[in-house]
Amino acid sequence: MTDDAPAHRILVIDDEPNIRDLVRAALQFHGFAVDAAEDGEAGLAAARRARPDLILLDVLLPDISGFEVCRKLREDGDDVPVIYLTARDTPADTVTGLTLGGDDYVTKPFSVEALIARIRALLRRARRDPAGAGAAVRDHSGQLRYADLVLDDRQWSVERAGVPVELSPTEFRLLAYLVHNAGQVVTRHQLLENVWGWDYAGQSQIVETYVSYLRRKLDPLGPPLIRTRRGVGYVLQSPDGA
Repeated sequence: MTDDAPAHRILVIDDEPNIRDLVRAALQFHGFAVDAAEDGEAGLAAARRARPDLILLDVLLPDISGFEVCRKLREDGDDVPVIYLTARDTPADTVTGLTLGGDDYVTKPFSVEALIARIRALLRRARRDPAGAGAAVRDHSGQLRYADLVLDDRQWSVERAGVPVELSPTEFRLLAYLVHNAGQVVTRHQLLENVWGWDYAGQSQIVETYVSYLRRKLDPLGPPLIRTRRGVGYVLQSPDGA
């Protein structure tokens, strides 16, 4: 028995029966209620019907992609936490998934124990901030908005205060990750993993260098948004934030 109440309902959307069965058994063992679907359309129907507390979502589904499932949920106004299950772990895929409204990534094959830990962490975060205070908001057109920033991950374009900002692909991925985690401190290690790739072993100052590039392009258009937390990392915070 764990301290996770059965009221925590998890929806697993994956077309591989062995993964669905494995994850279902593990979740039930840890006290979660579980629903499952084998493709994107069935998953959307289950999400709208069961209103789960969290969704485990495969990216490569036989009908529509997991990215499209997440996008449709966000268009519905559903802020349910989403963890992608995927064999695709390139930085571009990661940023695409997160900017479409996902919350975390788990790469196949994965450790069940690690997956459970990430589920619990995401549920705790959702309880602390149920209204998404301080978070970026996706509008009806699918653009991500935070303060006076507008980020369009489909067009790979950014505006600040209505002014287009030209960014390199790496600068865009870095800003997208910061916007997705707006209001939360992200570590240098997290940025290296999610923007440059899990096995990146380049220059030691690469994060600091690209943060400085972003500041040079964004700060002339308004108050500074990217703040340094010395010894920890960075946080994207609106000018009126604490």
